[in-house]
Amino acid sequence: MARITASVFTSHVPAIGAALDLGKTHEPYWQKVFAGYEYGKQWIKEQKPDVIFLVYNDHATAFSLDLIPTFAIGTAAEYEVADEGFGPRPVPKVVGHPDLAAHIAQSVIQQDFDLTIVNKMAVDHGLTVPLSLMFGEQDPVQGAWPCPVIPFAVNVVQYPVPSGRRCFELGKAIRRAVESYDQDLNVQIWGTGGMSHQLQGPRAGLINREWDNAWLDKLINDPEACAAVPHIDYVREAGSEGIELVMWLIARGAMADVAGGPKPVLKHRFYHVPASNTAVGHAILENPL
Repeated sequence: MARITASVFTSHVPAIGAALDLGKTHEPYWQKVFAGYEYGKQWIKEQKPDVIFLVYNDHATAFSLDLIPTFAIGTAAEYEVADEGFGPRPVPKVVGHPDLAAHIAQSVIQQDFDLTIVNKMAVDHGLTVPLSLMFGEQDPVQGAWPCPVIPFAVNVVQYPVPSGRRCFELGKAIRRAVESYDQDLNVQIWGTGGMSHQLQGPRAGLINREWDNAWLDKLINDPEACAAVPHIDYVREAGSEGIELVMWLIARGAMADVAGGPKPVLKHRFYHVPASNTAVGHAILENPL
């Protein structure tokens, strides 16, 4: 059967993608940010995932206020890189895994989660920046990402947004779906977005280092308690865009310990501020063999 071997958590700041694309990674402002991902780049080469199930939020690219799915799973064979107003990022298109994606959709919907099935969409920095951070630079024409990716878009832009508890329970359903797939696949699940940041209003530029790290402690060591954190806490403590952290709970809910298995192994943890007025968080958890 397929199995989820690890979860990866990372911010998906658009300015990080711009720094990569414009060759600014060695500038003093960016050096510490990218140094925090050197471990992950080597780790993922050794792990060799067959598929990545990548949880992110669309930034008014594939979806708009005309259509706001709470949870949307990509089932296409490939996804073009979106033009977010300054041309598509110079990275390869994203190749999907339609068979596994369709299986997960079938299983999760039968577990009473209503998913929107998307057969065509462009993917923006929410998905491509994490891939770049973990896999490094790729030739946009001749190159390809090392493995297929299943995009899973969550609405954390327009209220009402899903609760942390709902996301955590969805992660459990995704794990069950993956484990019922009848091919031997090494699947990783990634939760992206956050950490604390606010992009507008009187509190624009808010970053809460103490709250971020306490929340990450809870995500790793007490995910049930983390899932119980209410929306108002995210908004008050982590800023209006801090609510993106509920997407990390989908990935955490898919880990084995949540279903009575062994605790995951923390392979790496990194935190840095600022990166374009945003806190950058990153962690890697492995399910023991």
